[in-house]
Amino acid sequence: MFVFAPRSMAQSLIVAGVLSLASSAVANAASAADLEKIKSKLSMQDVLKAAKPSDWRPLDPQNTMYLDLEKGRVVIEFAPEFAPKNVANIKKLVREGYFDGLAMIRSHDNYVAQWGDADEKREFKTAEKKVEGEFTVKYANNAPFTRLPDVDGYAPLVGHVNGFAAGRDPKTQTTWLAHCYGAIGVARGNETDSGNGSSLYAVTGHAPRNLDRNITVVGKVVQGIELLSSLPRGKGALGFYEKAEERTPIKSVRMAADVPEAERLNIEMFRTDTPSFQALVEAQRNRGGEWYKFAANHIELCNVPVPVRVVK
Repeated sequence: MFVFAPRSMAQSLIVAGVLSLASSAVANAASAADLEKIKSKLSMQDVLKAAKPSDWRPLDPQNTMYLDLEKGRVVIEFAPEFAPKNVANIKKLVREGYFDGLAMIRSHDNYVAQWGDADEKREFKTAEKKVEGEFTVKYANNAPFTRLPDVDGYAPLVGHVNGFAAGRDPKTQTTWLAHCYGAIGVARGNETDSGNGSSLYAVTGHAPRNLDRNITVVGKVVQGIELLSSLPRGKGALGFYEKAEERTPIKSVRMAADVPEAERLNIEMFRTDTPSFQALVEAQRNRGGEWYKFAANHIELCNVPVPVRVVK
């Protein structure tokens, strides 16, 4: 307990005023110092300008898929280390021409865009009709995990594995890909083995992280996501198109390795296992420059950019 000696109202007002002025002065001084620190911090552009050639990696043509629409090409990189069986089955579907001539069948606002066979009548030639869901994998299957320093509500730890946003649980020694913007997932029914890659979706809205560990995520869009996020919204339940004429046709789907080298896009992704990437993350956690007045000292997993570039 603290005991204060009584003072007059006038004395109290004077003391309060002095304390208020002192507090304001300290606050203003701290604010000015903070602003100077923010201004002096590196930006993401600064980090990229200082990056070395070794900070970038080319996409592997064997794990890169081209989804060609009338308005352009969507480039998708697979992560077979997270979903080897599902990725292998998708490659079979692609190489047997399963997707050619099909269409985008769904565009759910702020959620996903989906493609496949709307009538579910197209036959498989070499691909499996059922593939067990691969929702998590053991640590040993993965490349180095670059952990983010911030807490996450959907996973004990979060970070990046070879350019892919991932969650991790030290207790179960498992890791998984997260449903960030652009993530590619395998549509399924209630059974965990009811997905086979014949119907895929891309996240085109705010990250639905509640889907993590419930659906197999096989990769992500690295270029052309705007072609999917700008599709007309479906009027049917869950954003499915009700009429065939509403659907956007698919011209072709091919693995980059099967495309003549002259027709491939030479895309490189910023590596996530380097000090340069850690500097980039810090630049996004506490953005610098003249415009920012407050440093958050925090970033969500799906807000971490992993830059890509086309090398001519």
